[in-house]
Amino acid sequence: MVSGTWRILMLLAFVLLPSRLAATAEAHWPQVLSLGTASEGGTYYVYGEGLARLLTRELGIPVVARPTGGPIDNIKLLESGEIQLAFVTQGVALQAWNASAAWTGGRPHRNMRVMFAMYDTPFQFQVLGDSPVQSLADFAGKRIGVGPEGGTTAAYFPEFLKALKIEATLVSGDWAVLAEKSVARSIDALAVGAGVPAPFLIDIERKAKVRYIPLTRQEIATLRLAMPELSASVVAAGTYPTLRRRYDTVGLFNFAVARKDLPDDLVTAIVDTVFANNERLIESHPAAAETIPSNITRNNFIPLHGGAVSWYRSRVTPGVAHSD
Repeated sequence: MVSGTWRILMLLAFVLLPSRLAATAEAHWPQVLSLGTASEGGTYYVYGEGLARLLTRELGIPVVARPTGGPIDNIKLLESGEIQLAFVTQGVALQAWNASAAWTGGRPHRNMRVMFAMYDTPFQFQVLGDSPVQSLADFAGKRIGVGPEGGTTAAYFPEFLKALKIEATLVSGDWAVLAEKSVARSIDALAVGAGVPAPFLIDIERKAKVRYIPLTRQEIATLRLAMPELSASVVAAGTYPTLRRRYDTVGLFNFAVARKDLPDDLVTAIVDTVFANNERLIESHPAAAETIPSNITRNNFIPLHGGAVSWYRSRVTPGVAHSD
């Protein structure tokens, strides 16, 4: 069941929806939709707030962006029916689909269906400018912030350390809180899997001098061998004020998913709205520049929602998978 706070917010969203927009919704669509994002200060949260505003305005359904711990929480909430829309990274979704991670409790989570590709999530490693850390190997024995427990970084960075044979102390929490701890030097570094630019990393740069620790070619090869779902990823020079050269790393692509039982025509309308109004999403967060139809081919295993399949087929998008 949806918590009392979120039930109130969702009802308020419905009551406050302008009547001229409410008339655009189909009678068989849900009256309210809840969208699982992530913690405040992160890319999912900012992107999700923008998407919720866009869908509410264009579809006539109140869409409430719900802060969560990230992809793991989102998949659990979607599975239970507490939310209807969510953001996931492909790697965590793969764990859920195959019940290959401990957090799944051995039970496949297969109520999610892809609507559209969002953007790449490169892993970024930030330290303060005067930190003695010069390489990922120097993370040994250090305190590393990894974001919310239900997030992509918290799920993947322990596997990074295992593959690279590094032992460190991991500190979880909301990104905004971890950013404050980094500036206060109560943690030694941040390991961040997030769309760029990550708002909280920019906020740190406003308060302190920082550096970004690169991965070596060998480290990238080792990580991709251990976790084939990872892909080569690049953070462009200038993405952050102090990042003056391209930053080579590994990443995971993100997808917006819906419960498989949402009406096909609603999901078709969501996908059409997103691509017809991409510039509005970019205004919410620059990562949305990668929210384009052709990136749907970056999904290589999660079934598409039937409504999404209809949209892509009508545009003759090559390489589109079928719904199940």
